[in-house]
Amino acid sequence: MTDAITAYHARMLRVLDHIDRHLDDTLDLETLAGVAAFSKHHFHRQFSALLGIGVSRYVQLLRMKRAAYRLAYRETPVTEIALDTGYEAPESFTRAFRTMFGQAPGEFRKLPAWESWLQACGPLANPRSFQMTTPTPDQVEIVTTDAASVAVLTHRGDPARIGDTIQRFIAWRRATGLTPKVSATYNIFHSDPATTAPEDYRLDLCAATDRPVAPNDDGVVPGEIPAGRAARLTITGSSDDLGPAADWLYREWLPASGEEPRDFPFYCRRVSFFPDVPEHEAVTELYLPLA
Repeated sequence: MTDAITAYHARMLRVLDHIDRHLDDTLDLETLAGVAAFSKHHFHRQFSALLGIGVSRYVQLLRMKRAAYRLAYRETPVTEIALDTGYEAPESFTRAFRTMFGQAPGEFRKLPAWESWLQACGPLANPRSFQMTTPTPDQVEIVTTDAASVAVLTHRGDPARIGDTIQRFIAWRRATGLTPKVSATYNIFHSDPATTAPEDYRLDLCAATDRPVAPNDDGVVPGEIPAGRAARLTITGSSDDLGPAADWLYREWLPASGEEPRDFPFYCRRVSFFPDVPEHEAVTELYLPLA
């Protein structure tokens, strides 16, 4: 990549960063063109050509994605979500949400159609990939972790349906008082969705707890993340797809490190996550257990 192209991309990255940091503000074409130091007469086509989506559509999708997360995973009133998404009335928000996702906000809150949601949010993938930076070896720390007793809810089946399992786990955590404010959140990746048939996919949702996990109808059981050495890579920003970072650890870092993996799956700790913080501020620690 030439220096000119690198500089050009850096200007567009400034725009994406500005949008993330000012999602609640007015994000008109002239303002965003100014952030990139591009002509307002050409900026929209430059954005679309490079990222595969128009800038107005991109902003709308990000706001609607946040709204969907808050509907599915939080108890924020619909009216408040509508105002935060930029709509003055819940009715106009409802129409826009239904047009985009095929469900009214209340319907989505009760029983989200995740397949439709994933399809609608598909155009966000290219801009998010554009924002990703390849990790460097100096970002990896070798740490020794203590054992963590956890409550576990296992998702088995199509990764596209994991939102349903997350909803059940959040409801159980609220009912038992093990919210993320008082209990660390982990995911254990038993399968790689890129190489595993959907029906065989498995992911464990975990909440740290020192107390016994009482028998329940939700399928939550006690478990443990064992103590030991691990390579830790901290990711700041969107955690929708941790695959590229995991692939880098296995493909680049592990062979060059001289280390051997331990007989425990790859896992992560969700230190802070969207929508509780803006997506660009989310922090995820990836752990590759080492012998």
